[in-house]
Amino acid sequence: MKGPLFYSKILLFGEYGIIQDSKGLSIPYNFYKGALKTDENPSSEAIASNRSLDNFTGYLTTLQNNQPELVTFNLTALKSDIANGMYFDSSIPQGYGVGSSGALVAAIYDKYATTKITVLENLTRDKLLQLKAIFSQMESFFHGKSSGLDPLNSYLSLPILINSKDNIEPTGIPSQSTQGKGAVFLIDSGIVGETAPMVSIFMENLKDNGFRKMLKSQFIKHTDACVDNFLHGDIKSLFANTKKLSKVVLNHFKPMIPEQFHQIWQNGIETNDYYLKLCGSGGGGYILGFTEDLEKAKTSLKDYKLEVVYNF
Repeated sequence: MKGPLFYSKILLFGEYGIIQDSKGLSIPYNFYKGALKTDENPSSEAIASNRSLDNFTGYLTTLQNNQPELVTFNLTALKSDIANGMYFDSSIPQGYGVGSSGALVAAIYDKYATTKITVLENLTRDKLLQLKAIFSQMESFFHGKSSGLDPLNSYLSLPILINSKDNIEPTGIPSQSTQGKGAVFLIDSGIVGETAPMVSIFMENLKDNGFRKMLKSQFIKHTDACVDNFLHGDIKSLFANTKKLSKVVLNHFKPMIPEQFHQIWQNGIETNDYYLKLCGSGGGGYILGFTEDLEKAKTSLKDYKLEVVYNF
């Protein structure tokens, strides 16, 4: 048995901001993927994943009992498949900000939700918000608090534009340029990041009036501008605003940036060879980079392997 594939995602813009109603833009990243499977001779990873699915099923049973109007599952089939050794076979790295739990949630919903909203139907705003609410509750098992966007992206396999908490829509993004020198890339920090502790630092900072003001006047303002620039293909403005965003993150989100990257982050801003930003909640995992000249960025970051996500 092997289920359909669900892909990883990258939140290009909007990390932390979307908690405070900034815009956001999330795109599927097909390099990593996962599917539900059963094997005759499961590996130790498959056995661990099966155990984790068993715990998740317990959580989904409670969720269904508490909120039957939100979502119901064919729990009998799910429990039976888990008893037969089903696991989530995934190449998506965990704790890297590319949506490993989101793909798993999407796969479980796709296979076991009893009255599911399908990708093929007319996806109205209400249906999208309903899916997001379901996924938010399902994914909370893994993160404590989830927006539901990662599973939504994985489930639909479409770029998603977040205008605000209650206004999300599938969107088209400018097609990639094969001739261009610019790129969005990932750098592997070599550290596994944990979402929950990073989010709690952010929530604690929100109690501070100065931090809240900075979020609104700088962080959210630059994030919204970056989303608009990217969608309209205004590359010149995009890089100007990404630089501003990179500075704000370095100044105000230091705990989310692994220490050995503070100087590298600063170098990008000073040389304009590249600009770095958080990929997901930070604390480790991937760091997202934007450059107008990929070869220049590769030279500046020669100690790191750059994984290209999008070409300008």
